[in-house]
Amino acid sequence: MSILEEISENLQHGKAKVVKELVQQAVDSGIDPETVLKEGLLPGMNVIGEKFKNNEVYVPEVLVAARAMNMGAQVLKPYLEKAGVKAVGRVCIGTVQGDLHDIGKNLVKMMLEGKGLEVIDLGVDVAPETFVNTAIEQNCQIICCSALLTTTMGVMEDVVKKAEEAGIRDKVKIMIGGAPVDEAFCKKIGADCYTPDAASAADAAVEFCRG
Repeated sequence: MSILEEISENLQHGKAKVVKELVQQAVDSGIDPETVLKEGLLPGMNVIGEKFKNNEVYVPEVLVAARAMNMGAQVLKPYLEKAGVKAVGRVCIGTVQGDLHDIGKNLVKMMLEGKGLEVIDLGVDVAPETFVNTAIEQNCQIICCSALLTTTMGVMEDVVKKAEEAGIRDKVKIMIGGAPVDEAFCKKIGADCYTPDAASAADAAVEFCRG
């Protein structure tokens, strides 16, 4: 088994310390940092994403794998920056104003990072202006809004309106998700995309950034 396969395997089992050591070993042995990312860390996270979609693993396993992914990515970060490797795209994510739930948001964030996207996490209880201003200042291609309460999902419509008012609606895709949200609601408020789970959200985001 190659060291890159070992990284992927250990990541899937959530062995963060081992992943960190193997990533350092791989770089020290002369493997290109971008290769370590694309053929070691990302494939491991993709496997977990697919398994999560098919209900073969659950939230705890995803969180542990994502932690391992993050530890590996921390080792690579300085090398990648030096080499000028750019992220696939940039996304800002948050739970909308009035809502303090963050498990779903955190899962989506991890899946997005697992696909090589740069994610700006705005946290919970995020005002519509904050989403829009961050997207403008940080040059994000996508705004991701999460809500768990039926009482807060209406705020997503305000985010769409604010983006229109700011004149960035044609430049920024707005993705929404969360328990009370569905495709019909997405169409009604004029958002671009609704996905039922974190792994699908990450796939959709990559497509948007490529487009």
